[in-house]
Amino acid sequence: MTVDIETRPLPAARHARAAVAVLFFTNGALFANLLPRYPQIKEDLAIGNGAYGLAVAAFPAGAITAGLAAGVLVRRMGSARVAVLGTLLTGAGILAAGLAPSVALFATALFLAGAMDALTDVAQNAHGLRVQRLYGRSILNSFHAIWSIGAVTGGLMAAGAMSLGLSLGVHLAVAAVVLVAAAGAALRFCLPGPENEPAEAGPEQHGTEGAHGTSRVGLVLAALVLIATAGTLVEDAGNSWAALYLSDALHASAALAAWGFIALVGAQFIGRIIGDRLVDRFGQRAVARSGGLITAVGMGLALAVPTLPGTVLGFALAGFGVATLVPAAMHEADALPGLKPGSGLTIVSWLMRLGFLLSPPIVGQVADAAGLRTGLLVIPAAGVLVVLLAGVLRARPRRD
Repeated sequence: MTVDIETRPLPAARHARAAVAVLFFTNGALFANLLPRYPQIKEDLAIGNGAYGLAVAAFPAGAITAGLAAGVLVRRMGSARVAVLGTLLTGAGILAAGLAPSVALFATALFLAGAMDALTDVAQNAHGLRVQRLYGRSILNSFHAIWSIGAVTGGLMAAGAMSLGLSLGVHLAVAAVVLVAAAGAALRFCLPGPENEPAEAGPEQHGTEGAHGTSRVGLVLAALVLIATAGTLVEDAGNSWAALYLSDALHASAALAAWGFIALVGAQFIGRIIGDRLVDRFGQRAVARSGGLITAVGMGLALAVPTLPGTVLGFALAGFGVATLVPAAMHEADALPGLKPGSGLTIVSWLMRLGFLLSPPIVGQVADAAGLRTGLLVIPAAGVLVVLLAGVLRARPRRD
């Protein structure tokens, strides 16, 4: 009888894991279908760089505005339903953005898409963490790796649509229908029931009753936000500045300059593929601390001795080093004692997006004042910050 009880949930857990993988894939692919179309949209709307920059900033602005509502919706509706509903509305927002006849409607549609994307992000991670608890080992990094595959697939879908001469409306409508349908089909395989699993209090987190415990939880949550933000800051540096630094400072051709971003994203994907095994073997704390050290030393040396191969390698090491930071922070925040289900995850996800929004102008201001090489010191600085704060993450569990 005991054997039956232990083995019965396994098929459901495997089905739920596949369903969450589909949710991460569709989330990555949806917005990636729109990004390669931005130049065409800018041209069709006949707007300048300033107006265009403000318009596309509506996406992260929407995410930040709606992000804190995710926890409440997850508790009321369930993480799976929120993720699928968010995917549906994200697809609608992206389609509306592609068809918008004015810059105001374009920005409004992006705001909606960003808001719904934030809800989807929290909900799919919350459900992924539920599945991870059933597995009894780390699997969250693999979901984030699948998100990366989805983003690449979405970009390829857009490239294929443009090569076939499909109109913007037809392309985005087909992409939205296919991806939303896939997310909807995944819903039936998600885990049933409310989001009421008890928090997994670690050895360092027992005995947190009272004002002292509340204060400690707040400090741990703040440290987790900084760890996640460090990961997003490094990722954004690759997105926004890698090609510019390689082309301007190191005089690389456009084709070679693209390799800074490719190296960072590719190494980050590899880090997430193997991240779950590393976490299970060494613990979140050791993996994050080692990753922070790799980021700080790798990119620090690349900036100290600037060469084209060394800098590409530095970006790769940075991407590999931060690969597990966001999943680690989300997992730890979701398990904090004394918080409602989904609250810690929601706060980390929300404030982490502020890093995406604020890091480009900060790096830009430093670059204008002292050069982009100096501005990119934020990458090794982020690695040092992770090394210092990794103690709030879980050590490797003891095995009897």
